[in-house]
Amino acid sequence: MLAALAVVWLFFLWPPPVWYNVAWPQETAFQAMRRHADPAAAADRQYKPVPLSAIAPAMRRAVLVSEDHRFYEHDGFDLLEMRKALGYPRDSFDIVDARDRRDLARAVRRTLASDREMRGASTITQQLAKNLYLSPSRNPLRKVKEAVTAARMELWLSKDRILELYLNTAEFGEEIWGVEAASQAYFGKSAARLTRGEAAALAATLPHPRTSNPAYQPGRMRWKQNWILRRM
Repeated sequence: MLAALAVVWLFFLWPPPVWYNVAWPQETAFQAMRRHADPAAAADRQYKPVPLSAIAPAMRRAVLVSEDHRFYEHDGFDLLEMRKALGYPRDSFDIVDARDRRDLARAVRRTLASDREMRGASTITQQLAKNLYLSPSRNPLRKVKEAVTAARMELWLSKDRILELYLNTAEFGEEIWGVEAASQAYFGKSAARLTRGEAAALAATLPHPRTSNPAYQPGRMRWKQNWILRRM
């Protein structure tokens, strides 16, 4: 019985990913979480979904450079970046090779023991799955559901649609959701008119938009903005 309930919990998503081929989220899981935490702030929410064609190419490029430069090459999971984040020592992995299995297990144990976040290993698809349906919890079961959800999204949605949804639901400041709302709030213009520098500034706010954004620019944010610009 418990196993059956676990399977239902793992695969149940509402609305299902295919729904987002034609619809925008009315409220994401992250938005709902923020609303429950601070109803007064949520009353001033800025959220204006726009099609990918209404977002400057520089903004799309900046986010890909910053968050997932192999987005159009992988199937929702970037195994190369996962290997780097774990600290696995070689470029190849063979499941039948005892040394490879041993080194992978050692890398996973080190990561779990240190309780450090695997920065750089989470793809845009995984981040969108978390934003739409889940929570920022690092519970292992939640991470499994994130993986299943990301796989389903890659099955039912095109890469451009996944990127479009991500750009419109990512948090860019206190109750500022999506690049259109962020562009209006910080620069007084539509997302279609963002310059390279402005796009890099918005991309540099991730993943901590409430403590690092174009209205509040600590050194790490300016460093990341310049890093993104050099790679665009």
